[in-house]
Amino acid sequence: MKARITVTVNAALLARARAASRRRGQSLSQALAPALRELAEEREPSFAERWRGKFRPGRRRSARYRRLAQKYL
Repeated sequence: MKARITVTVNAALLARARAASRRRGQSLSQALAPALRELAEEREPSFAERWRGKFRPGRRRSARYRRLAQKYL
C-alpha cells in the first residue's frame, strides 16, 4: 500500500533531486524510496555494543576487586 507524505526541503535541493531522478528515468518518489527504506532499516547499537571495549578490566590484586569478587562471584 502506498501513502502520501509531505516533506519540506530546501528549494535548491529539490531542484537537484528532481533533475537527478529525471536523468535516471525515475519519478522523485522512486528515487527517494531506497533512501527511506535504508533509513527505516537502520538500528541503533545496544547499550552493550556502544560501551564494549571502553573500559579496562579491574586489577585482580586490588582490595576492591577482592571484595566485589567475594560478594558477586
